Amino acid sequence: MTSTTPASAGHHTEGPATIGGVPGAPAMARAERLVRRVVGGEDSAPVQMRAPFTGQPIATLPQATDADVRAVFDQAREAQRSWAERPVEDRQRILIRLHDLVLKRQEEALDLVQIEAGKARMDAFDEVSATALVAAYYGKHSAKFLSPRRAAGLIPVLTKVGEIRHPKGVVGIISPWNYPLALTAMDVLPALAAGNAVVQKPDNQTALSALWLQEIAEEAGLPAGVWQIVLGRGSRIGDALVEESDYLCFTGSTPTGKGLAAKVAERLTSYSLELGGKNPMIVLPDADIAKTAAGAVTACFSSAGQLCVSVERIYVHESIREEFTRAFVAETAALRLGGALDYQAQMGSLTSEDQLATVSAHVEDARSKGAKVLTGGKARPDLGPLFYEPTVLTDVTEDVKLFAEETFGPVVSIYGYTDVTEAIERANDTQFGLNASVWSRNGRAGWEVAARLKAGTVNVNEGFAATFGTVGLPMGGMKESGVGRRNGAEGLLKYTEAQAIALQRGMPLRPGRGIPPKLWTRSLSAGLKVLRRLPRR
Repeated sequence: MTSTTPASAGHHTEGPATIGGVPGAPAMARAERLVRRVVGGEDSAPVQMRAPFTGQPIATLPQATDADVRAVFDQAREAQRSWAERPVEDRQRILIRLHDLVLKRQEEALDLVQIEAGKARMDAFDEVSATALVAAYYGKHSAKFLSPRRAAGLIPVLTKVGEIRHPKGVVGIISPWNYPLALTAMDVLPALAAGNAVVQKPDNQTALSALWLQEIAEEAGLPAGVWQIVLGRGSRIGDALVEESDYLCFTGSTPTGKGLAAKVAERLTSYSLELGGKNPMIVLPDADIAKTAAGAVTACFSSAGQLCVSVERIYVHESIREEFTRAFVAETAALRLGGALDYQAQMGSLTSEDQLATVSAHVEDARSKGAKVLTGGKARPDLGPLFYEPTVLTDVTEDVKLFAEETFGPVVSIYGYTDVTEAIERANDTQFGLNASVWSRNGRAGWEVAARLKAGTVNVNEGFAATFGTVGLPMGGMKESGVGRRNGAEGLLKYTEAQAIALQRGMPLRPGRGIPPKLWTRSLSAGLKVLRRLPRR
């Protein structure tokens, strides 16, 4: 297929953010206040973080030492005891107040997320809305999830049994840089609702969003010390986080996740991991071309593709491949890029030099091996140091790095197929299994294809937002995309220990004195046959 749009054509741009001036100044003043909340060691050199939009300094962040982290865990254990004793309804009320504060003060959050992560403002709002949804969900449902559960006892009436839930204790949470507000909420808030204390290590680059949410959580009534934040490199404080946590929650790369899992296994504590992805999208032959092309833009380029569930592979039926590609490339080329603290830009910047290097290397490797760039395909230093155009490729072969490796940037490849089973097999032919997307006018057909995909979440006629935003659904990965789930009941119960309690009355469960064992076993066997015929409860 020939190029339908020159690689440099079509991308509208907006002016740079005015960080250090108006409107960035209030956010930067807020950043200075938030930094004072960080636990830092005098023995560790601070780290200066810079705004992706401009390269200007954001904040100088204290870094914790191993000893600092262990001391914080000691403080958290002390705070957790009284927190766990509070009725779960009290904890729910704090989350509801937090929900209200997040929405009331969203402009603060939007500025912070844009400045430290380089997002377009609408992408930043996705984080605000997700945070509010999570707070409201666990603010409404935690008591139900944690309430004692009755079950049928061994001997009806005589055996009374129940299951109760205890908090794990102090949960260690290692959060990534790409969704600093939303993923903090998704992991921290249910842990708190379950009665745990939390020690969180957000990434240095986007620590301000976590600190902001921690601050307003305390305004909403969360006792000081129940949620603490430490900053530092994993190589310096990672051992303390693993060794002191009663449960570890990690979001990040698959290699790092595997290493943490091995360390946690030595302690026989539990963990959850959300790791990498190479998420596919299947376009069925009956799909609405215009709607699918517009949806694919959101699925691929939200947060400049730096989203764990964003699409990097599109499989399109050959009967509509040319028409879809033309429409999708046109939609992509029309995206407005920019770094202003407003809603004008549709796509922002990459967040770090490492991401820019990876994206550039993947695209150049593809070019050198015969792939065609239909639009995008280059960095935009004229806009800011880390901007890269949204990029669509075709003719990508298996020897190309981005064919199987996660790019985690605004890059997607289009492939054709002739048979739906073939498309499903190719979509599943990966070490990852995080998210997938299916597009069809026929909802039933789309659902049937979705059920055959090996991914933790699958969206029909949507890229990722339908499952991502439905907090009642579990979210997580299959295969090397992770272990465990966030959101839903499981997202809270994973932070608890289940305890079974049985009260036996009257008849003992072993023969007493004077009762022949053989007679006892025959009687019990007869009773078991009767129980087998009783209706299920």
